[in-house]
Amino acid sequence: MTATAPQPPVPPLARRLACFLYEGVLLFGVVMVAGFIYATTTRQHHALKGTHGLQAFLFIVLALYFVTFWSRSGQTLAMQTWQIRLLTRAGERVSVARAFCRYLAAWMWFAPALIGLWLAGVHAPWPSFTTLFVGVLAYAALARLHPERQYWHDALCGTRLVLAPERRPPR
Repeated sequence: MTATAPQPPVPPLARRLACFLYEGVLLFGVVMVAGFIYATTTRQHHALKGTHGLQAFLFIVLALYFVTFWSRSGQTLAMQTWQIRLLTRAGERVSVARAFCRYLAAWMWFAPALIGLWLAGVHAPWPSFTTLFVGVLAYAALARLHPERQYWHDALCGTRLVLAPERRPPR
């Protein structure tokens, strides 16, 4: 029997949700800059024209953001702040392919609520926000059903979130 190195602890759900919220704040700026670049380069003069192109562009920009950070350091800017790192189940750095797989699978946070809103024909802001909010909380709560308290898209992609000790500069 060989001894294996102990796995780093899993961050508490509250910390992961705080990181999720902070990620949303940071992504607001990323999306605003990307939207400005898209609107400028395509000469989009009306917000409701060319929305599918903008959505596709933002999907790609967000993929580049997450895949780049996850595959290089295992941490986005928000994850660095909250000391959370993404690793493979074996504790190694995540490959670009695995990071992209996780990006696609992470849409499970939003997909059920968005599909439900689309099927119901709901476009009003408050019902949409409420449905997405409840959907995100329900998906996060599903982590309690996983044996290691990981999110299900991490289980699907062979990744795990762990606590990353703060790096202090040498004295």
